[in-house]
Amino acid sequence: MRQLEHFPNLVTMFFTRAAELGDAPFLWAKHSGSWQAITWRQAAEQVASLATALRSLGLKPGERVMLVSENRPEWCISDLGIMAAGCITVPTYTTNTERDHAHVIENSGARAVIVSNQKLADTLLKAVLRTTHVETVIALDHLRPRPLGVRSCHWADLIEEHRADPDIVAAQANFTRADTACIIYTSGTGGAPRGVMQHHGAILHNIAGCADVISEDLGWGDEVFLSFLPLSHAYEHTGGQMLPIAMGGQIYYAESLEKLAANMEEVSPTIMFVVPRLFEVLRARITRAIEKQGGMSQRLLNAALDVGARRAAGTLRLRDRPTALIVDRIFKPRIAAKFGGRMKAMVSGGAPLTPEVGIFFQSLGVTFLQGYGQTEAGPVVSCNRPKVGVTVDSVGPPLPHTEVRIAEDGEILVRGELVMHGYWRNPTETERVLRDGWLHTGDIGVIDEAGRIKITDRKKDLIINDKGDNIAPQKVEGMLTLQPEIMQAMIAGDRKPHMVAVIVPDPEWMQEFCATTNTRCNLPSLSKDPDFRALVGAAVERTNKELSVIERVRRFIIADEPFSIENEQLTPSLKIRRHILRQVYGERLDALYKG
Repeated sequence: MRQLEHFPNLVTMFFTRAAELGDAPFLWAKHSGSWQAITWRQAAEQVASLATALRSLGLKPGERVMLVSENRPEWCISDLGIMAAGCITVPTYTTNTERDHAHVIENSGARAVIVSNQKLADTLLKAVLRTTHVETVIALDHLRPRPLGVRSCHWADLIEEHRADPDIVAAQANFTRADTACIIYTSGTGGAPRGVMQHHGAILHNIAGCADVISEDLGWGDEVFLSFLPLSHAYEHTGGQMLPIAMGGQIYYAESLEKLAANMEEVSPTIMFVVPRLFEVLRARITRAIEKQGGMSQRLLNAALDVGARRAAGTLRLRDRPTALIVDRIFKPRIAAKFGGRMKAMVSGGAPLTPEVGIFFQSLGVTFLQGYGQTEAGPVVSCNRPKVGVTVDSVGPPLPHTEVRIAEDGEILVRGELVMHGYWRNPTETERVLRDGWLHTGDIGVIDEAGRIKITDRKKDLIINDKGDNIAPQKVEGMLTLQPEIMQAMIAGDRKPHMVAVIVPDPEWMQEFCATTNTRCNLPSLSKDPDFRALVGAAVERTNKELSVIERVRRFIIADEPFSIENEQLTPSLKIRRHILRQVYGERLDALYKG
C-alpha cells in the first residue's frame, strides 16, 4: 500500500511531483482533433513564471485573484501559480451573471482576475467596471481591445516575460497547512453566496483520505483522470485536480458533456469524479443503444439487471448462477470497453444518487463509489469503500482522521483538519455552522453498524440539483415576487436537471386581467387560460434574465389557492412550508419534467 507524504502546502506538493516526473505527460487537452500534453516540467516552469509575474504586478501574499475559465490546462496552472505567489485563488462559475461576479469581486476584494475567453470576459468585465477592487485583468486567449480603466495583460506574454526557475519558486513556498489556499463561493440559505475559506491542510487532508481509499481498495497505479465537472466546484477542484497531482496522475480535460462518452473510450481513464446526472445520462444512452440492437444484447441487459437486483437484495438463487456467469463473462466486458476498459471506479458526489441508478450500474459491472461532503469540509467527508462493503443507500465511512457524530436532533457533525476556518468576511454565518470545533452540516443522517453514513434528510433549506449545484430557493422566490404579476412562489428541483415553480398570481393584477379580458376570475380556470399563462410566463422570463443558468425556472404551474397560514402552507411567521406544498403539488411538479 502506498501512502502520500505529509506536505506543508499544495504548492510544495505540486513542485515535488513535477521534480520527480519531469518529462512525463501531465495535462492533456484536445487541439485540432488530437490530444496534446503538457509535461510536468513544462507545467512547473509555467507555474513558477506566472507566480513571478503576479508578484511583479504588485500582488502581495494573502491577496485574492479571481479565476474565471472553463476546464483546461491553463486553469490548473493558473490556480497553482496564484498559490505559488502566496495569493489566494477565488474560482468562480462560468455560468455566473454580471451581478454574481460583482458580488464575488466586492466580497473577496480581488485585485486581479484571470479570464479565459471573450465570451466569459463580456460578462465579467461589466462586473469589473462596477467595482473598485480589480486593478489587473489577465486573459488566457486574446480579447478584443477595449478601454477598461484597468491594466490588461495576456497570460502567455506574462509567462514569457517572467521566466523563472521552478526550484527557486518552490523554495519560496513557505506557507503552512493552516494558510488559506482558495475561497470557493457557495450558496447560502439567504441567497448571497458565501466564500468558504479552504486552507491548504483541508485539501491535503481530503487528498490523503481519497488516496487511502484508492490505494487500499482499488490499487494505486498509473492513474489517468478525465476531468469534466467545473473546476470552480470544490468537488472537482480537490478530486479532479489536486488528487491527481498528489498521485502523480495524468489529467485529461473532456471536450464537453456531449463528447464525454467518446472521450472515455479515447483516453481510457482509471478514475473519474462524477455527479448523479452523468449516471442518469449514461444510463439512458446505454439503454437506448442496446434497445436499438435488440436480440441477444437486449436479453443480456435484462439478465444483467435481474441478476444485479438480486445481488443487491441478497436474494441471488442457485439457479441464477449460470446466468450470472454469462453476464460476467460476456456482457460486462462490453460495457467496460465503453468506459475505456481501465476504469477502476467512478466516484459520485455533489448530490444524492438514486438507488435505482446505482443498482443499474452495479449490475453492469461499473464500480461506483458514492461519497458525501460539502465545500465547508474540503469537500469530501466520506466515501464508500469496497473493503467495507458498497451499498447504494449509504455514502460510506468517514475518511481517515475525520470525526463524524450525529447530534441529538439527527444532524451530521464533522470535525478534523478538513473543516474550513470560516466564511470569508462573514463571522455571523461562521459562528452559526462552526461550534466547538464541529461543522454543523445541515444534513440529517445515521451511522450504520459498519460505520457507514446514511443521509436521511436535509436540515438546511437549499436545493441541490442533479449536478450537485446549490441553489438558494429564497433568493429566486424573492426575485419572482418582485414581478407585479406574482404574489407568491415556491421553486423546486432537488436532484433534478433544472428548476420548476408553483406560482401564485398577484390578486390585483389578476382582477385587472379578468376585467380586461372578460374572463372568469378563479385560479383553477385561469391556470388553463393560454393568455393568462403567457403573461405569467413573461414575468418568470424577466426574472430568469437576472438569474444564473442553474437558478432559472424552466416551467411552472399555477397554484390552486394562495399560500396562507389557514391552509398550513405558511408558518405563523409567513415562511413557506415546503414539505406541505410538496405534498399538495409534488406530482404536478414532477410531471413538468416529463412533458
